[in-house]
Amino acid sequence: MIHSGDNLERIAAELRAEVIGLSHRAKTPHLGSSLSCMDLLVALYWDFLRIDPENAGDSGRDRFILSKGHAAPALYATLCARGFFPRKLLDEYGQDGAALAEQPAPGCAPGVEWATGSLGHGLSVGVGMALAGRIKQRDYRTVVLLSDGECNEGSVWEAAMFAAAQKLGSLTVLVDYNKWQATGRSEQVMALAPLRDKWEAFGWENYEVDGHDFAEIRAALTCAELPDRNKPLAIIAHTIKGRGVSFMEDDNNWHYRIPNAEELAAARKELGCP
Repeated sequence: MIHSGDNLERIAAELRAEVIGLSHRAKTPHLGSSLSCMDLLVALYWDFLRIDPENAGDSGRDRFILSKGHAAPALYATLCARGFFPRKLLDEYGQDGAALAEQPAPGCAPGVEWATGSLGHGLSVGVGMALAGRIKQRDYRTVVLLSDGECNEGSVWEAAMFAAAQKLGSLTVLVDYNKWQATGRSEQVMALAPLRDKWEAFGWENYEVDGHDFAEIRAALTCAELPDRNKPLAIIAHTIKGRGVSFMEDDNNWHYRIPNAEELAAARKELGCP
């Protein structure tokens, strides 16, 4: 179902408010990383992925792997809003013994494909899923959302080489390029730039987009829908950590900080969700 850009922006704002509330109530960090990828998740789940929330385990479904597992609250909020599981499950996020933990586990809720707490593994899993689809002659697509910091990992590039060698055209990577890692600027921790050129050198078709512009995201994803593709697709999405809340944007303190009641109220007001 196609939605207008305005509707997607409104959905993303509401989900950002949801995620900030989850962080406040559960006292869990990684808020900035969850906010930076929210528009990408909304674009995927409202406008691209072929997954039926009422039949989330269907063998023909598209596969989505959140490789940056620390952004799990963004995925949980998205899945709940799309009807994959009831609100009660989301409200229990982060509680002792609850299904939805700070990092996702496989099968913890409908729509969660894999455990991705250890960074750098998601693309390898996605490559396996894409290859399995070819072997089983299924036409599902596989999408993996990476953080830019994950691109420090050698396992990412090993998987990238294998995907290109196997001509896995059903595989798409989105890189949430928010320019920060846990301890500093991504470019200072490890020289990532020029990131698009690196993916191209590894044999991937690639695009650079504004990761907060739904029209640009959708245009790039359209390439993943073309039949008979023989190259995997990498979309480098330039994003802002903490996107949507002025006092959180591009401030890496919100990788670990948890909002207090006043900050929660201010953020919700700014997002239009008082």
